[in-house]
Amino acid sequence: MSPPPFTQLTCLSTRGRVLFATDEWFAAADNLLSPAPPVFIADKFTNYGKWMDGWETRRKRIAGHDWCVLELGLRGKIVGIEVDTAFFTGNNAPRVSIQAACLEPGVGADLVRPREMGTCASATEEAAIGALGTDAWRELVPRTELQPGYEASRYHYFNVNSDDVWTHLRVNMFPDGGIARLKVYGVVAVDWDKIAPTASVDLVAAANGGTVVGFSDAHYGHPRNLLQPGRGVNMGDGWETARKKTRPAILTVDARGLLTVPGDDWVVLKLGHVGIVERIEVDTAHFKGNFPESCFIEGCFYEGNNVLSASVTWRPVLPRTKLSADKQHFFSDAERSLEPGRDAINYVRFTMYPDGGISRLRVWGRKAPSGRL
Repeated sequence: MSPPPFTQLTCLSTRGRVLFATDEWFAAADNLLSPAPPVFIADKFTNYGKWMDGWETRRKRIAGHDWCVLELGLRGKIVGIEVDTAFFTGNNAPRVSIQAACLEPGVGADLVRPREMGTCASATEEAAIGALGTDAWRELVPRTELQPGYEASRYHYFNVNSDDVWTHLRVNMFPDGGIARLKVYGVVAVDWDKIAPTASVDLVAAANGGTVVGFSDAHYGHPRNLLQPGRGVNMGDGWETARKKTRPAILTVDARGLLTVPGDDWVVLKLGHVGIVERIEVDTAHFKGNFPESCFIEGCFYEGNNVLSASVTWRPVLPRTKLSADKQHFFSDAERSLEPGRDAINYVRFTMYPDGGISRLRVWGRKAPSGRL
């Protein structure tokens, strides 16, 4: 299943977190937000029962149902929600509903929970979460049946028709059971009016509204990883393409020392705001035997609906430049490594030669008016 072309708003890697859960007997609710695919280990057990990679509550023997409250890592407009019941085949939650709210920054920051299996919410925790009135939050997904976590039935995708901005979710399972992952896709909401015109901002970061528009290949890792916060934790936390089948038997270089192999891989990214690029970081962390030989970065200001069209005019931002293994590469005007005389742009195209892996891409600059300077 291909993920939708939107930003993942709630994930541990984007600082999403669980504020409250009624029960976490078999498996903690934090697992819902893990960026890693769920796994099943047949012979792994704990003191509380079968180990499962997800959130699983005990079999309910009292009145009520189980639920948890999540804080989105990135506030934004939600367009779709994916509920994955992977490997919960005889113990999946049979039904789910999801509610949402937009809360002020810092609300719920004092909520504390054990964050471990074999626990349930205390009376103090229930009183604290009760003050948020979560039962009255807006319903985004009505009560809906979930299928068992077999490969053919594990994914449940719900379209969300709302233009509102959300910061928190309440996930209700009826009455109990397990869910492996919860992914919330949408458009990041950034108040650019609060950012000074002179401030240096990572214009392409997911947290600032940067998105992936198109790419040539994503065999080993999706290019959306380029836009995530922090440095990559391993090779899987980056963008890596397949080896070019067209590579020659014997490689050669040109007069500049650059490889003359045919083919390349590319990704087009939309900036969170129109801006003037001032410095760039290309991070090949963890890519030691598979980093690209070189890269080339272009930009454009485009207001149409098909920036991938061959008719779009791209202008160089960073000339083709050699890269090294497992290293942060920095380019700036101060170092005279960027092309001079650059205009305001709202898209960048990153091309790597001939293939390989990049962990992170940072495009720092200052915001500009919504038009060419």
